[in-house]
Amino acid sequence: MIAEDLFDLAPVIPVVVLDDAEAAVPMARALVAGGLPVIEVTLRTPAAPAAIERIAAEVPDAVVGAGTVVRPEDAERSAAAGARFLVSPGRTPGLQAAMAATGLPFLPGVATASEAMALLEDGITAMKFFPAEAAGGAAALRALAGPLPQVRFCPTGGISPRNAADYLALGNVGCVGGSWLTPASVVRAGDWDRVRRLASEAAALRTG
Repeated sequence: MIAEDLFDLAPVIPVVVLDDAEAAVPMARALVAGGLPVIEVTLRTPAAPAAIERIAAEVPDAVVGAGTVVRPEDAERSAAAGARFLVSPGRTPGLQAAMAATGLPFLPGVATASEAMALLEDGITAMKFFPAEAAGGAAALRALAGPLPQVRFCPTGGISPRNAADYLALGNVGCVGGSWLTPASVVRAGDWDRVRRLASEAAALRTG
């Protein structure tokens, strides 16, 4: 799998923050059942590596990855846990090298044309656009399509059901990332049917 393949699996990548690894498997099963097999577990909590490991081992239909990869050791640790892709909010030469060294697909974050051009020099054409709304939203991505037609983005940051379709309508957007699919209160309550319904609604955005 290459990074561009992630764009074709689902229109939305759930961006998940888990405080308890015990919730990882039922949450992942609910997301997959709703039609969203690609799941980004962010490295914002101590539970994240164990959550990735459990999803990788117990939910074979899920494509689980690690988000908020900000240090070289984050990339190595995530690969060891079983992550199948990596996502970073930005890019440094050392982090990029570490992510590439894992052999996993990765989406490095950019917010400007200059940052995207730096990645293009290294042959990278699939990127995260972050923070999407704060960096100009769909209008900014529409403008970038002119000078950088070879780049495809996964915008995250401020994406919601209200504006996701606007992003997905753009030719240079492969998918969007959003945290609205697994609200903290819903995860704490173990309301997996609610997660499944939210995932189903998001999966319909590709054709809706």
